[in-house]
Amino acid sequence: MDPQVLEAMLPYLKENFGNASSLHSWGQEARAAVDQARGQISQILNCQPQEIIFTGTTTEADNLALVGVAKASLFKGNHLVTSPIEHHGALDVFEALSKNGFEVTYLSVDEYGLVDPAEVEKSLKETTTLVNVMYANNEVGTIEPLRESGSKIKNLKLKMRNSFGGPFFHTDAAAAKYLDLDVQKLGVDLMTLGPHKFYGPKGIGILYVREGTKIESVIKGGAHEYGLRPGTENVPAIVGAAKALELLEEDKQPDAERIAALRDKLIDGVLQKIPNSHLTGHPKKRVPDIASFVFEGAEGESILLLLNEEGIAASSGSACTSGLLKPSHVLTAMGISPELSHGSLRLSLGKDTTEEEIDHVLEKLPPIIERLRKMAPK
Repeated sequence: MDPQVLEAMLPYLKENFGNASSLHSWGQEARAAVDQARGQISQILNCQPQEIIFTGTTTEADNLALVGVAKASLFKGNHLVTSPIEHHGALDVFEALSKNGFEVTYLSVDEYGLVDPAEVEKSLKETTTLVNVMYANNEVGTIEPLRESGSKIKNLKLKMRNSFGGPFFHTDAAAAKYLDLDVQKLGVDLMTLGPHKFYGPKGIGILYVREGTKIESVIKGGAHEYGLRPGTENVPAIVGAAKALELLEEDKQPDAERIAALRDKLIDGVLQKIPNSHLTGHPKKRVPDIASFVFEGAEGESILLLLNEEGIAASSGSACTSGLLKPSHVLTAMGISPELSHGSLRLSLGKDTTEEEIDHVLEKLPPIIERLRKMAPK
């Protein structure tokens, strides 16, 4: 967490610990902090304050958006559209909805993980109430053509010209912190953000819901957050989320350029130093802070354990992420074989990443891959 974020949160963890729904002065101080945070976020996203909903996690925000719209729009239809490379916070929701009477269309992606906006358009029909395409993939970093897909959906809305207002368009933007988050330009009706992805606190999610979107609460128990997310507001986390987003916007462009340069050095170094290694995701249309690979003849979980011994934290789309012996659903959708998918590795960079740390990875990773290949059965 950014030290400035923690500093902004501390008063609401200690002396200003009022319940934002209470009428006494302590509660009203907390309410003022929540309102201010909501206003800060709405300015950055270019929307109205009342269109910002705070949830307990990013996954909860995804669930509220997807389940809330699907159920509220049943009077119009039960057809939903999504991509196959979504985070499990969204993908598992569609699997559950498909078991409860909803028809789900899964779009295809190309070898880089890109959705084709033309296919989005072809998938739409009279009973479509919700389309879901993530902004940037959290595993391989590919940036989706969100505006183009949003334009196709908007054209259908104009043709239909009905009071329903849909189909509604949701995007999970948790991995897209360095991209343009203006919801008007993107053409989305709902957008999920995760503050812990941009140096904010864990335990808080942000959901933008365009006014007029058909949506109902998923959790019951009160009228908080405009009736969409009941429960006592997590004031410190809300304040921290707004501060983190504000700080992100202040230095977004220079940070993105510096991180992208380090990312490119990392990618070039890995591909040059390690034979039979392959970049995953789009080589150009990718977020600046994710470098992802697959290595022939090496297993992802073993790579992570050996990197950890060298002080390097990484992740993989193979068995270790789920506890199951199955390849990454993202890589599978991209047409990468299960054998190769099991050798996947994601390295994430941040605003504090140094060139020395990139050099450290490029020094330690090649011998680790070589060692694992020698140990692997022929």
